[in-house]
Amino acid sequence: MARILVIDDERAIRNTLKEILEFEGYTVDTAADGKSGVEAAKKQPYDLVYCDVKMPGMDGIEVLEQVEDTTFIMISGHATVETAVEALKKGAFDFLEKPIDLNRLLVTTKNALDRRQLQSEVKTKTEEVRKLRNQLSHQNEMIGESEAIRHVRDVIDKVAATDARVLITGSNGTGKEVVARMIHAHSQRNKQPLVEVNCAAIPSELIESELFGHMKGSFTGAVKDRAGKFEQADGGTLFLDEIGDMSLAAQTKVLRALQENEITRVGSDKTIRVNVRVLAATNKNLKDEIAKGTFREDLYHRLNVIPVHVPDLDERKEDIPLLVNHFNQLISSEQGRACKTFSEEAIAALQQHHWQGNVRELRNVVERLLILADNPVTEQDVTNFA
Repeated sequence: MARILVIDDERAIRNTLKEILEFEGYTVDTAADGKSGVEAAKKQPYDLVYCDVKMPGMDGIEVLEQVEDTTFIMISGHATVETAVEALKKGAFDFLEKPIDLNRLLVTTKNALDRRQLQSEVKTKTEEVRKLRNQLSHQNEMIGESEAIRHVRDVIDKVAATDARVLITGSNGTGKEVVARMIHAHSQRNKQPLVEVNCAAIPSELIESELFGHMKGSFTGAVKDRAGKFEQADGGTLFLDEIGDMSLAAQTKVLRALQENEITRVGSDKTIRVNVRVLAATNKNLKDEIAKGTFREDLYHRLNVIPVHVPDLDERKEDIPLLVNHFNQLISSEQGRACKTFSEEAIAALQQHHWQGNVRELRNVVERLLILADNPVTEQDVTNFA
């Protein structure tokens, strides 16, 4: 329940307001003058303050100016219109004249507390949005200053402003999806959606429906018409992750979509025009897959207009100190904890480690160290937890 402070030099007014507000279930404290009211408000946060305007010593307007982040309702028995206007301009929620009408008191109290609750919720949501944006911006960063990473960033800078298709290759955990997000973020399509599809996570019998959509009744479980990823990405970017795992049947339809800029939903004979930039990624050698007959060569050439290879972490170990610092700050912020210090020996041990899982594995190790290791993180901690 809300906590309310009543500041008034008249004991009868203080006691009456306290009795009425406590009867309504609020917790109420009182102060007999402006100075003691300010002191009380600085010791204990209040949701609402009722404050008399005319008091000896420090008046109500001065109290209002000195107490921050609290909702004020000013009260007075002999205030002028100018006084009321001044109080409202300085941030008071409302102004009540003595003798105070009971109904007006209760309604004003509820409205003031409702607005404060709403402001608190908005502030919380704003902070959540800020944190989310911060996290998303970090997800679109490629951390490192090695020659290999500088080359990747250079290619991204050159290709992002175009509509050229890009084939991103690299081992699992190297950050292929980060490259795709950076290309989209720096493109002219960045106001439109980036739609991501993990081709390896979708069963082969459902991949066509996922990409191109379906009509109601076209197969068991199709209870309504549904737009596919190509339609959802119209005007924006479609990122086909792990495209090397896509079935040959779906590859054929993707090739047609790229050639004709149109798709057909499963169960329909109607074509739908789409304007989509396609980025693709794979951890497989597609030329080997072509030789085995599991990937279409014509689709490969359609996708591989601009090749971007993301190096393994073992190929750019000079970037590990920067990555550790980045993950230290990011994870600590996400978890609401202080960053830890990594000793030079700990960093050296991380650089000597074989990173089979690449950047994703490094992030997991840093998170593990932040949770389990003491501060500062030592070489022995790395040995124990990496």
